[in-house]
Amino acid sequence: MEGSMSPFTAGSSPVDWCEPNYVVTSSIAEFTNTISNIVFLLVPLISIKLFSNYGKYMGNGMLVVLILLIVVGISSAYFHYSLSLVGQLLDELSILWVIAVGFGLWLPRRLLPLQFNGNRKRFQDFTILGAALTSLVSWIFPFVNAFALMLSFLPASIVLRNELKRCKDARVITLGYRSFAVLMAAVICWVVDRLCCSWCLRSGVPNLHAFWHIFICLGSYMSCVLFAYFDAHNEAPEIKPSLRYWPESNLDIGIPYILIEAGHKHPNHGQI
Repeated sequence: MEGSMSPFTAGSSPVDWCEPNYVVTSSIAEFTNTISNIVFLLVPLISIKLFSNYGKYMGNGMLVVLILLIVVGISSAYFHYSLSLVGQLLDELSILWVIAVGFGLWLPRRLLPLQFNGNRKRFQDFTILGAALTSLVSWIFPFVNAFALMLSFLPASIVLRNELKRCKDARVITLGYRSFAVLMAAVICWVVDRLCCSWCLRSGVPNLHAFWHIFICLGSYMSCVLFAYFDAHNEAPEIKPSLRYWPESNLDIGIPYILIEAGHKHPNHGQI
């Protein structure tokens, strides 16, 4: 990349995915990679309504995460539309913020570092500060993003796995299996698209990075639903959180969400 090239310039990002550029239209670099991000808009927008009952009891935390997922979709669409360096950074940093905010909201209280004395608000402030500093450094040294995402994704996966091991609700455990399967499919799509591009193009394999967007959105959303359930179950079991699905809950088909069946508002929790 030219040293004088603006980071807003199309093609200024060093990252270019397997989809051939400007094939469908001359105005969009990667067409299917761009439009596949619509799933990041549809699922959270529907879920904002589904989680309205949950928010009355557990605060606005899930709403914030859902809005951040929408930001991820918009940022990713802009990146694949332009392949600009700014688009790349926005795409990566928006994912980092989802993980950081989710960690601040949902890390089980028993796992909070001793330095915070069980004070979740202080821990949330710490995670937000860490995300802000990482974002600042990433604008200067973009390669930092990859390390930050790896360092934050792995602990979140371990915590979720451990919470599922403690869980007695078969319906919740099944959603856990589904989320891990979908996330694994997402990782496979990402790796094959990135490392086997020539083979994919020769073999006529559909654009796998677009499937990555769909799978990673659905898998991440399911993981957030699980974390929201465990948070309510651990912090306020008296409100009786239960896993439901829209539009067909009896068959566990559709978009999962958490319904609060009884109890009182849990004070000073889930706010960020």
